[in-house]
Amino acid sequence: MNGLRTYLCWLGSLALLSGAVSCAFGRSHRKSFLPPPVPAAHAFYTLDAPPEVADPPNLVSPLPAASFGGQADALVRDADGHFQAGRAHFQEGDAGAARSEFDQAIDLLLSAPEDAPSRIIVDKKLDDLVESIHRLDLAGLGAGDAAELPGFEKPPLEDLEPLTFPIDPALKDKVSEELRATASQLPLQVTDPVLSYINFFSTGRGRKILTYGVQRSGRYKALIRRVLDEEGVPQELIYMAQAESGFQPRAVSRKKATGMWQFMQARGQEYGLLQSAYFDDRLDPEKATRAAARHLRDLYHHFGDWYLAMAAYDCGPVNVDRGVERTGYADFWELRSRNVLPKETANYVPAILAMTIIMKNAKEYGMDGVEGDPALEYETVALTAPTHLQLVADLAECPVSQLHDLNPALLKNIAPGGTPLRVPKGSGASLAAGLETVPPEKRAAWRVHRVTHGENLAAIAQRYRVTKNAILAANRAGASALEAGDLLIIPVAAVREKPAVKRASHARRASAATHSASGKRSRAATYTAANVQPRGVAKHTTAKQ
Repeated sequence: MNGLRTYLCWLGSLALLSGAVSCAFGRSHRKSFLPPPVPAAHAFYTLDAPPEVADPPNLVSPLPAASFGGQADALVRDADGHFQAGRAHFQEGDAGAARSEFDQAIDLLLSAPEDAPSRIIVDKKLDDLVESIHRLDLAGLGAGDAAELPGFEKPPLEDLEPLTFPIDPALKDKVSEELRATASQLPLQVTDPVLSYINFFSTGRGRKILTYGVQRSGRYKALIRRVLDEEGVPQELIYMAQAESGFQPRAVSRKKATGMWQFMQARGQEYGLLQSAYFDDRLDPEKATRAAARHLRDLYHHFGDWYLAMAAYDCGPVNVDRGVERTGYADFWELRSRNVLPKETANYVPAILAMTIIMKNAKEYGMDGVEGDPALEYETVALTAPTHLQLVADLAECPVSQLHDLNPALLKNIAPGGTPLRVPKGSGASLAAGLETVPPEKRAAWRVHRVTHGENLAAIAQRYRVTKNAILAANRAGASALEAGDLLIIPVAAVREKPAVKRASHARRASAATHSASGKRSRAATYTAANVQPRGVAKHTTAKQ
């Protein structure tokens, strides 16, 4: 979700459904050439087909609430059957057939009466399917196909420093009154530059920038607050991550400051943020947050003042020390008024104070209704050998895009051995068991494929560009007699990595599932990533030294 969140209306009308809905494939006929996956309590979707339902209702119009009753479970199973069939088409590359099945799944759930006693069951399934379909769209062709590396983002305030903003004379008294009732670990002062930024972030483009950051912060807010508390620095410093990156883990400025906390390479290494051809710790939200908190704590111990510490974080402690030596003042506002700080730094501290004041008085500024994105939930699996993310996606039954979201520090689609890889919550045990069936030296290239309805060995071999004999040799006896739901090891050749795209990739970040007071149809509003508009976010750069 973002500050320019656009809710596009889903244009499909309720479909006319009749007759029995056939399942994509049945659980009772499944066999596996790999250990069976452990059920995932929090999986985004499941490949298991629902039990067949005899004579499902003919949904010409929404069922009346009084007659709905126990049919909620049947409706959910039918919708899941369409989703499974759509996912099978999606993996086969037939996007049109997949979309038709997905539409039918969503239409079925939308047909349920709003006031039915079992409405909560249908709502839960609707949310799950919208999320699952959206993630498949982001992955292009589902969990098993080649995916490009995610691009790097531009910090949202990258061009803010040359701008000046008018000061509302009536605003000073209002803010001063608010601060008298505001508790804060970070000292908060009302100055003209702070008021100027409060005005900016309260309206127009500035409000959109702030709203975007608040929404995205939901993914990481709990993590950041925990680390700041553990390192003994003020909680309000979380808004530095808003100013630095808009809470984007893969933000890169024009000056190559990198990550959510915008570390230059040397400073990051000083605080344990390492880089290699495969990873960059500056892109890891938890590692970068801890490094930033420790750096800020060290700067505070050096200057004895949080404003000077924040300024030194932006332009480097040497620049602040020189300013203090030149003027004789160890005070941020004096250094600012005497023009001894870089222009960007002179605006950096007031902007953070303004955001802090607004968010501590969110209701007064109309920000109390802005919801953050759901917090990322994951488990960690220790990789013992270099492993391709496509193989992980096959086994965890999730799109590669989801793995990139959970592991932004990875620079390639191959995670090196010894990496603690984050995977969707509930998938860790089955993933670890599945990896054990693939030789360690082959995990950087080989794949695992789940057979879909109607597939045969020849079609699978053609899809992965390998021979049938190679597949048979990689699996135990019986792999030639396939049934829907079987799992096969696919001995594919290693592919050349595509470089990460060093530009903003707004469309890939967009989210489709929404929650509004109007209820079910807004949650189903356009789940296709192709229809989501790119974010219009301003630019900013920081010069971490």
